[in-house]
Amino acid sequence: MQEYIESIESIAPWFFPVLSFGLGACIGSFLNVCIYRIPEGLSIVHPPSRCGACGTPIPFYRNVPILAWIVLKGKAACCGAPFSIRYPAIEFLTGVLFLASWLLLPAPAAIVGMVWISILVATTFIDLDHMIIPDRFSVGGLIVGIILSAIAPGIHGISTEHALLAGIRGMFTAIQGALIGSAIILWIMILAELVLKKEALGFGDVKLMGAIGAFCGWQGSIF
Repeated sequence: MQEYIESIESIAPWFFPVLSFGLGACIGSFLNVCIYRIPEGLSIVHPPSRCGACGTPIPFYRNVPILAWIVLKGKAACCGAPFSIRYPAIEFLTGVLFLASWLLLPAPAAIVGMVWISILVATTFIDLDHMIIPDRFSVGGLIVGIILSAIAPGIHGISTEHALLAGIRGMFTAIQGALIGSAIILWIMILAELVLKKEALGFGDVKLMGAIGAFCGWQGSIF
């Protein structure tokens, strides 16, 4: 895989950076849907994108990440209602983070990083809006982190020379990180409640820290 990537980069060094930013912007557009619909208990698949003001379906050519907002000057083409700048901002943010992941990490780790970035972006904005962390991102992220650690153990610095052994070590490293990460935040939550005499953190934070440990190891969860 690395040889294939290097051969493309030798011909078109701009290809993968542009691709990673474009992919991130598209994923960011989908995350906007998740951020809005999941806390409301709505399907993220049906109905397709619609104008929030008048309900008119938005055709694909008016739903291009970032560019659509710029071309339409932040207003819906159907009724002229203003669209929040947060939509293109999240698309741009996700694109930049995907680009950084590709530029800073080797290919397998960069792809895993993009998955983790997607989970964190959605979690962050849902938490800001509703003060909740849905289990599909915290518990789901923990499970995905363990699976990806087995597939790409290099994200934990484990040599992939012996694939099966490395995969097993990667999986157990992720589990260890999840347990240590969630335990740390659990004890912080317990001690903070004893001192402050009120709830300081929720169990969503505990579960999310487990996901952080699964992706980043126990060192990352402590950081």
